Amino acid sequence: MPRELNANGYVAIYLHDEHLNKLSDQPSFVEHFDRYGLPIVAPMTQRSWWSDRICTEFDSQLTTESFLLDYVIPFIQKRFNAAPPSLGLLGTGMGGQGALRFAYKYPDIFPVVVAISPAIDYHLRIDEGDDVLCQLYGDTETARQDTATLHIHPLNWPRHQFFCSDPTNHHWHEGAERLRMKLQSLGVPHESDLDTVVRGRGFTYYIKMAEVAVGFIAERLDREQMRIA
Repeated sequence: MPRELNANGYVAIYLHDEHLNKLSDQPSFVEHFDRYGLPIVAPMTQRSWWSDRICTEFDSQLTTESFLLDYVIPFIQKRFNAAPPSLGLLGTGMGGQGALRFAYKYPDIFPVVVAISPAIDYHLRIDEGDDVLCQLYGDTETARQDTATLHIHPLNWPRHQFFCSDPTNHHWHEGAERLRMKLQSLGVPHESDLDTVVRGRGFTYYIKMAEVAVGFIAERLDREQMRIA
């Protein structure tokens, strides 16, 4: 919790990566939220890939999409008296692709979204035998149809989106490049950084990009506030 909350009641939601890393273990990352007075709500959902499918590691009856919409957002409203569009959505890795997918599916709820090193092409993991993704989707094509890139609506998209990927991250970078090309071809406004090289995975890269990412959230939430005022 920041020492001093922002005056406009903004709240950030953080979606964790596939390694289940916690922000509380990364004070150098969290300090950027403190600078803007942004409290962080960081639900843990195991290796669910933040999908709308049952992941037994997380829950036998509730999908993570339903959990976010039906439980996390009401909790934020009650705890912080904050509601859309005053919520900024940030995800890393697995959570990065989840953040983008949620924003593309529900742009009025999540008009401000940031994805750091998003694992957009997670369907490729099925061919590698990923047990959780196999359980969620069954086959590669079914999973591909649910990736963030295929949820972009040409006429209804989050007004503020930023994503970044290290070009040396050969596992996920191509997916980010394809996403940028699709957004460009549709004329969807967005910002991205697919050029900065950190040569590190996980929080080594996340921390490097945190200042830009959190600054984007804070500044774009201000724009949303002015738009609806």
